Amino acid sequence: MTGRFAPSPTGRMHLGNVYCAVLSWLSARQQGGRWLLRIEDLDPQRSRREYAGQMMDDLRWLGLEWDEEPVCQSERTDLYAEYFKRLSETAHVYPCYCRRADLLAAGAPHASDGMPIYPGTCRHLATAPTGRTPAWRVEVPDRSITFTDLYKGEVTRNLAHDVGDFIVRRSDGVYAYQLAVVVDDALTGVTEVVRGEDLLTSAAQQIFLYERLSLPCPTFGHVPLLCAADGRRLCKRDKDMDMECLRSRYTPAELLGIIAHKAGLQEDDTPITLEKLFRAPLQLTPKWGEDLNG
Repeated sequence: MTGRFAPSPTGRMHLGNVYCAVLSWLSARQQGGRWLLRIEDLDPQRSRREYAGQMMDDLRWLGLEWDEEPVCQSERTDLYAEYFKRLSETAHVYPCYCRRADLLAAGAPHASDGMPIYPGTCRHLATAPTGRTPAWRVEVPDRSITFTDLYKGEVTRNLAHDVGDFIVRRSDGVYAYQLAVVVDDALTGVTEVVRGEDLLTSAAQQIFLYERLSLPCPTFGHVPLLCAADGRRLCKRDKDMDMECLRSRYTPAELLGIIAHKAGLQEDDTPITLEKLFRAPLQLTPKWGEDLNG
């Protein structure tokens, strides 16, 4: 069994990121499995090496040690190119000249980003616009994908109506998040993906790619998100919830106690060590929308 944590180095990790890391680590370790770290630095415009270093330092501060050397996506472009070619042989991959979503395609597409379903504008375009470099999309069929989520139970998404044709390579040549994640998880032997439920729609896209590329598909577990008091999904702009602020206010045991309480792993936020969390059953009853500063 192999789990993983795959942060993007576009800023300091916040409490929501660490929450997912802890739950992923616990699930892997309680099953006697490996836990891998992958740095999702696909986007050269937003990724910073110093943020990757901070992420690893923050994980170690909490006691979350990983197995093997971390994988950096920016160093795996040749692999993505190979699988992009394979995908083009097993599915309809076509040039798209629409620009709205192109620059976001290298990052994880959170549900709150409000990305619309692509209407297929360029799917059968007869004439390409001059002077424009296309992105590349994969056409999806009108078909439902059903899988059993570790936390949400049976989930069904229709590829055409709930997902739409999605980008697998940007117009600047950067390979998109969905393709890179599938290739990386398959080739590093990941068998379980624990992440936030805002990435739930990505599971259908990724299962479709696993099938087209004849790659083994992991089990998915999408955990409820930690939210601010007003219901907002935490993001890296929330400085009061980032690790710089949290490390100045809490010890590792105190922060783990808060995370364990928010995940429903203990009844209050009493400080707790990873060793004690490891011995507790991983049954989540998350505290929705509570004030994280409380």
